Amino acid sequence: MLTSVKPPKAASPNFSSAEFRSALGMFATGVTIVTARTKQGAMVGLTASSFNSVSLSPPLVLWSLARKAGSMSAFQAGSHYAIHILAADQQALAQRFALSGDDKFSDLDLTEGVGGAPLIPGTLATFECFNRSQYAEGDHVIFVGEVERCVCREGPSPLLYHGGKFYTEHPL
Repeated sequence: MLTSVKPPKAASPNFSSAEFRSALGMFATGVTIVTARTKQGAMVGLTASSFNSVSLSPPLVLWSLARKAGSMSAFQAGSHYAIHILAADQQALAQRFALSGDDKFSDLDLTEGVGGAPLIPGTLATFECFNRSQYAEGDHVIFVGEVERCVCREGPSPLLYHGGKFYTEHPL
C-alpha cells in the first residue's frame, strides 16, 4: 500500500528580490511580442522574454505575464493570441511594446490572425495560439497556448536580451 508523504516546504530565500532579478537576467533569452484583441476588439500587446516550448505533440508553448499587467484581463479572457519572435533589427519595436500607453500598433502593416490576434510583419517567427490554459503562480500567470498556425523566416539574427541589454547573436 502506498502512503502519501507531504513534501516539505521550500526554505526562505537567502537573497533579495533585486539579487534574484539580477541573477535571472544572466539567462540570455529571445525577445517576443505577444498580441491579442479584447472582447471589444481593441488590440493589446506587450514585450515578453518569458517564452518556451512545452510540447511538440500537441504543439504547445508557454509565456508568462505579471498579474498586475494592464493587459492581464484581455489575455485571460481572450480565446487566442499571437507570439512573435523578434529579429535583431526590431529592437525599437521591442522597446515600444515594453511601454504602457500610446498606440503601440500605429504605423504597423498588421494582418489578422486566428481569433483576431494582430500579426506583426517581419518577425522571425509567429505562433498563433489558442489560449489553452492558465496557471497562477506567485506574481505571474503562466499562459499555455496550443499552436494552431506558425510561420518562420530563415536568415536574420534574433534579438536577444541579457543583463538588461539587447544583443544579437554571433555564431561561434
